[in-house]
This record gives sequence, structure tokens and C-alpha cells, in this order.
Amino acid sequence: MADTPLVIALLGAESTGKTQLTLVLAAYWQAQGLTVVSVPEVLREWCDHAGRTPRPHEQATIAQEQAQRTLTALAASEVNVVIADTTPLMTAIYSDKLFQDRSLYAFALAHHRIYTHTLLTGLDLPWVADGIQRDNPSVQVPIDAMVRSALGGAGIAFQVVYGQGEERLHNALLSIRSQKAINSIANCTDLVSTRSTKDILKSPQTRATWVWACDKCSDPDCEHRLFTGLPR
Repeated sequence: MADTPLVIALLGAESTGKTQLTLVLAAYWQAQGLTVVSVPEVLREWCDHAGRTPRPHEQATIAQEQAQRTLTALAASEVNVVIADTTPLMTAIYSDKLFQDRSLYAFALAHHRIYTHTLLTGLDLPWVADGIQRDNPSVQVPIDAMVRSALGGAGIAFQVVYGQGEERLHNALLSIRSQKAINSIANCTDLVSTRSTKDILKSPQTRATWVWACDKCSDPDCEHRLFTGLPR
């Protein structure tokens, strides 16, 4: 394994662009010659296979599998970056919200300590239906609040990412850079390079329809700049 890999957790309510951000971050670093492993969302696979959403007693297995996939990715040879498209914490939060079951928080928060950076996707994207996996737009705000509360209560630092296209990727990279751990990646002095991200975002796999709402700040302590201008 490469020295001190970057381990990124992407958290956020449904339809906030976690998967898309995973794709563009992975493409960005792969274009610089780094070895990147993306960990997909287990819940999506589970729902596709079962043809339904999980029941309360099935949540723990999903959380454990999500954690194991990240640990397996970290064990890969010469990996520089691991990007987790959600973590067990999201399973714990939805268990709490939907089933009033708080039993998964201890495991999820203990596991979360392996991540060097946590990014929370903001609520500036239009809600898009996604089969049986998503509820409705009204769920976004309470889930977002629960994520912040869980991270804050556990003392886990996080950065909120907003933006459209290249700006969103750029904001994510700047948020990671601000957490002071970026120069330890093997064979790379600065992952937020001066190289333009436009070429990466041209590909169909990484194209997005983000709605840019804030060009100043992605810090959770300064979100008044965003929410004064959000469309509703």
C-alpha cells in the first residue's frame, strides 16, 4: 500500500450528487497517474438485487458490508486514494429516521475514524427520482441535519461541497486541501493542481447538472452565504 493514502468519505442526503462527485474526483486523480479505488454504495446494489428497500433488521448487514468494502480497498497494493460513495453512517442515519433505530451509530462512527476527509454534499441540486431507493425531496433537509448532528456530536470534521460542474469539483478539492493532509500522498506534492478540470468533465461518465449557488465558501460555518440564495 502507498504511504498514507487519502481516504475520502462522501456523505449526504438522497439526490445530492454523491455518486457524481465520486466519479469526477476519481477521474481527476487518475488523470494524474494516481491509483484510485472507488467504493460504491452497497444500498443501491442491495435494492437492485432485492427489488425493494431493506427492512429494519437488514440495515446492519448493509452497514457492515459498506465498511468492509472500504477496508478491502485500503488493503489494495499501492493505492493512493480511496473514495467511499457513502459510509455506514448514512445507513445508521436512515435507520434512525425511518425506523427509530439508533443502534448502528456506535459502529458507524467508530468506523468513520478511518477516513482522512469527510465531504458532505450540499442541498443545491434539484431532486431527481431514482426508482425505489429515494423517497421525496422533503427528506433531504432532515437527513442533512442528522448527518451534521452525528458528525458534530462525534467531533468529526467535515466540509460541505456545493457548486456546478467544474466549480463543484474545484470546491471539493479545496475542501480536502484545507484539511491539511494532502501532501502525504506518495509521488504527488499537491492533489489540487493548477491543471484545468474541464477535459475531465467533458466525458459522459462525469458530466453533471449541478446548480451553482455559492462561489465563496464550502465551510459549514459559513453557509448563510448559500442559503440566502437557494431556490425553493
